[in-house]
Amino acid sequence: MSSRMAGAALLRHLGPRLFAAEPVSGLAARGLVPAAARILPAARMSSAAAEATKEAAPPEQHQHGEKPKAADGQDNKKGIVSYWGIEPRKLVKEDGAEWRWFCFRPWDTYRSDTSIDLKKHHEPRALPDKLAYWLVKSLVVPKQLFFQRRHASHALLLETVAAVPGMVGGMLLHLRSLRRFEQSGGWIRALLEEAENERMHLMTFLEVAQPKWWERALVLAAQGVYFNAYFVAYLASPKFAHRFVGYLEEEAVHSYTEYLKDLEAGIIENTPAPAIAIDYWRLPADARLKDVVTVVRADEAHHRDVNHFASDIHYQGMKLKDTPAPLGYH
Repeated sequence: MSSRMAGAALLRHLGPRLFAAEPVSGLAARGLVPAAARILPAARMSSAAAEATKEAAPPEQHQHGEKPKAADGQDNKKGIVSYWGIEPRKLVKEDGAEWRWFCFRPWDTYRSDTSIDLKKHHEPRALPDKLAYWLVKSLVVPKQLFFQRRHASHALLLETVAAVPGMVGGMLLHLRSLRRFEQSGGWIRALLEEAENERMHLMTFLEVAQPKWWERALVLAAQGVYFNAYFVAYLASPKFAHRFVGYLEEEAVHSYTEYLKDLEAGIIENTPAPAIAIDYWRLPADARLKDVVTVVRADEAHHRDVNHFASDIHYQGMKLKDTPAPLGYH
């Protein structure tokens, strides 16, 4: 009987120390109480809290295990995007209307200088110039047989070809700048601007006419051949490559002049200008197709000057990096 009373007294004395949730003194304070004895109460309390949360959850989530959606209707995908800190900027036009184009921005737009001399021509004298000139002229005959007076379809093919030289030249100058640890004089940017401008011509005329399947096949073949041929030509002789593009742009000016003649004669309907053209060239809201062809022709004349100028620099024994590039020459 005395042993039972002694055991009960010992249990009353040591119980609070062994099983208290927050030991405050004695063995527990010195970290000598067994870990299981200290953790057990906390684990039991955590299990109880989790059970209460589970019971309080909506039936749908409790049954199907669905994750709660983010606030304000944002899903997990939007959260991942915002994790990188990249959010699309909300742009507006000068009149306050929301900017609708992703392929170019308001600061890429400009007003084309249509007063440029359209009749300028470089007379071929040196052998590379004559070769470039007659090579371009040899392409005119199949163009006339294939497209005849279908100017919009011809413009689609022309722009897919005209956008290649600037990209190839800019890429090769970029690699040279990296390889030789030298600056480019701004010519990398100038040539890439030309390529982008030609691509915007294509995006514009896609609103005027849609290419047929065989025209798409022709573009695929022409681009594959032309890209590689121009790549090799630019590596072999930049002055020949730029002269060739200069003559190609001269022919483009002539082609768009013929397009304008048919528009003025009523052979081709002078439809309203595409919205993309109005925003890109800052044309009036009531602009017509004739206005679009006029600014595109002016762009081609500027590209003609830039490439003939680049070829002249090489002919004079200089390098492009030693001459400031005509950036923003529209």
